[in-house]
Order: sequence, then structure tokens, then C-alpha cells
Amino acid sequence: MRRAGVDDAPAVAEVWLRSRHASVPAIPAPVHSDDEVRAYFDWVVLPELPTWVIERDGHVVALLVLRGGWIEHLYVDPEWTGQGLGSQFLGHAKQLHPDRLDLWTFQGNTGARRFYERHGFTAVETTDGDNEEGAPDVHYRWRGSDDR
Repeated sequence: MRRAGVDDAPAVAEVWLRSRHASVPAIPAPVHSDDEVRAYFDWVVLPELPTWVIERDGHVVALLVLRGGWIEHLYVDPEWTGQGLGSQFLGHAKQLHPDRLDLWTFQGNTGARRFYERHGFTAVETTDGDNEEGAPDVHYRWRGSDDR
């Protein structure tokens, strides 16, 4: 795992795109074009938000983006899921924010929901689709004292 730099934006965006596209229909398709997503990572995410990547064989295969105590993005390339990369990222995020972490995920993303719940996150709020995709989602929270 390493901190990503702005030069990593194209590779990070590609992991995000592969992961999101592979997750449809469990989660809604992205509402932005692939080129818009690439521009977002290039111009907003990597220059402004703390981002970490995991590489295998010289290629980015997973990404974590934090905004304060919020996990904004945690995505693993579909070919690399189930190998502990997401757990490694959560451990890192918990070290950086030992008191509390928050995140949103889609209600229909049962795999992600089970993953976060296994790591001590609990659902604290749901919506009927108060997001760009208009899909029901769930707000998860980890309280450090619950997982130590």
C-alpha cells in the first residue's frame, strides 16, 4: 500500500470504472461517462483528497479515498477481490481515524454491506435514494471503541 500521487489518477480511475461496471446490477451503473469519471479523478480526487493504492505486478488494483473521517471510495479491481485488499485498507483507515469512520454504500450492494459489517461497521441511516444515482443507500459507521 502506498499514498497515491496525481500521476496515479488514470490508473485509479480505471480501477474505479472496472469495479463499478462489474458490480451492475447489484449497484446502479455510474451516471457519469467513463471520460467524466477519469476527469473527476484527475482534477478533483487525486489533487484534493488523501488517496491510497495497492499495486500488484506494477499495476494499481485497489484504491481508498478518505475525506476526513469518511471513506469516499474503496474499490478493488474485480480480478483481485477476496484477497484481503479491502480489509487492508480498512485497517489503514481505522489507524488514521481511530475514533470513528463513516461511509455510504448502496442498499443493494449486499457484498459490500456484509464486508463492512464483518469489520465492525453498523448501519445508522438509510435513504430511498438521496444520491446521484437515485438508488436506496445506507450510511455505515464504525466506532473505534467497538472494534478495539
